[in-house]
Amino acid sequence: MDYDLEERTAKFGEAVIDFVKTLKQDSVNLPLINQVVKSATSIGANYCEANNASSKSDFRNKIFICKKEASETKYWIRIIARANDDKKDNCKILWKEANELTMIFSKIATSSAK
Repeated sequence: MDYDLEERTAKFGEAVIDFVKTLKQDSVNLPLINQVVKSATSIGANYCEANNASSKSDFRNKIFICKKEASETKYWIRIIARANDDKKDNCKILWKEANELTMIFSKIATSSAK
């Protein structure tokens, strides 16, 4: 099986969208939903941009943004878990994937700096 990070990041964004649709639409969740959808879907979008980068510097910059967005997504998932006790198990799964993506992009960023 091919390892396709573009597909993995797209599936993660989709999983976050599917998950937030299960949350109550209230004054606490609405801003959290907006934030996590933005950061989670930005990971894949920036990875697509990195793959079409105009230079090594542009590539590194986009990969660094992927890492930052994945890290930010972990934060929002943590806060959503706190606001929605009944969704903690779902949040753990999503947080784990966001953490793995953070580590992957961190490694790529470090490797591309050489």
